[in-house]
Amino acid sequence: MSTPKDPCISVCKFDDDICRGCGRSKREIKGWKKMDKDEKRAVLVESAKRLIQLKATGRRKKK
Repeated sequence: MSTPKDPCISVCKFDDDICRGCGRSKREIKGWKKMDKDEKRAVLVESAKRLIQLKATGRRKKK
């Protein structure tokens, strides 16, 4: 499996420490490059849930 791509969409607006563009916390954004594949995948799962809670668009796969 390949390394997950950085989910940043250059919409860096925060709502209680969570980016409305990608759904990651400031800590997750800062540590992204140092994370291994499994950590990145876990962050992507959580960030997708956060975006839904925030009713933000973010980058989601089209079905």
